[in-house]
Amino acid sequence: MRKDSPYYNQSIKVLQSSALFSGLEEHIIEDILDNFTPITLPKKSIINYSVTRESMFIILEGRVKLSKINPENGREFIVSLLTEGDIFDLISFLDEKEHEINIESIDEIQLLKTSTTTARNWLNNNPEFNKNFLPYLGSRMRSLEDSGSDLALYDTITRLAKLILNNINNTTINKEDGKFPVKLINDLSHEALAQMIGSVRKVVNLNIQTLKKEGVITAVRGKLSVKNLQKLLDRCSSAI
Repeated sequence: MRKDSPYYNQSIKVLQSSALFSGLEEHIIEDILDNFTPITLPKKSIINYSVTRESMFIILEGRVKLSKINPENGREFIVSLLTEGDIFDLISFLDEKEHEINIESIDEIQLLKTSTTTARNWLNNNPEFNKNFLPYLGSRMRSLEDSGSDLALYDTITRLAKLILNNINNTTINKEDGKFPVKLINDLSHEALAQMIGSVRKVVNLNIQTLKKEGVITAVRGKLSVKNLQKLLDRCSSAI
């Protein structure tokens, strides 16, 4: 990317604030940008999984979902929800094989794109980057493990509560109403929330109404927020 690109300064800020690139010296981030090209895609764009065998992407703005779809009944399960600073597809990048997964933008997205060959060469030549890359890889693996164990061990309303808990910043509170804002999933449809926890829209709708009646959350015009953090924590610790 050229330094006179309108995306250059934004790219620097996003990378410096992301878990994957934070703490790296600015000249290293500038070197990263030299190898990437900015692209913009509209909401609900589909990126064919075959592309990610040859290309790697960093998200600058917006959200991307990675999902699996049952070809017989069309049922969808969202494996990962990615946002600013995340890369995809991590599996193709690591094993150099085609990874059959549905990749779709939830919002209009801004991305940085490079070839996987260039990205791997850069990684090999910059071992200091591994100080961030390995913990980032571990966090993505841990998230997948937690998702799998939640499906096996908890009922739907507990899985929903855990999903909400994982997407709040419990150090941030709205000074006007005393509620904790929910990030990433706060404006998703009940159908999308169901796809994230292995359920169906009707059940998630009932679960949300239950959490509202219990005073755990509020949902105004489709925007989720946490009203009582302790009650949410109690819900997350409940057994099947």
